Amino acid sequence: MDGFIRTVRQMSTLCGFVAAGLISAGVVVVCQMVFARFVLGSNTIWQTDFTTYSIVAATFLGSPYVLLTRGHVNVDILPHYLGQAARFRLAMLSAVMSLCFSFVMTWLAWHYWYESWSGSWVSDTMWRVRLWIPFAAMPLGFAVLTLQYIVDVYCLAVGRDLPFGIEVEHKGESA
Repeated sequence: MDGFIRTVRQMSTLCGFVAAGLISAGVVVVCQMVFARFVLGSNTIWQTDFTTYSIVAATFLGSPYVLLTRGHVNVDILPHYLGQAARFRLAMLSAVMSLCFSFVMTWLAWHYWYESWSGSWVSDTMWRVRLWIPFAAMPLGFAVLTLQYIVDVYCLAVGRDLPFGIEVEHKGESA
């Protein structure tokens, strides 16, 4: 199981790097578009589409990395006031529900991607990009996110991770 956990964590980290690269590419293309339009006075055809698709792809592909690093917004006032057993049950419930949601979204995203691929969908812009290419980020991102949730649920269940990352408070210890 350690090999599976390590592999999924490496995949999530790779997704984070790809997402950062896509955001960087989007920024560079926006700068190029501004220069081409306002300095050179030329038309831009593909830049807006590329930037939109790269930022959206970064969102889907970056989600496993965000889960891995616990970078998401988390309201944790309730877990702080719960006892250890209740905190564990809440963490497990939320992780399993998130896993189920992620699994369903993976299945739906793969179906949507397959429709775009088999139907030869293209964008209705001048660039006419084959939509299966940018749509591939959805099923890939959700698939790795689902795997990361499986790892998280397992690590929580066997005690490798603490519920919500909150240390067990020992009464009588001074700070």
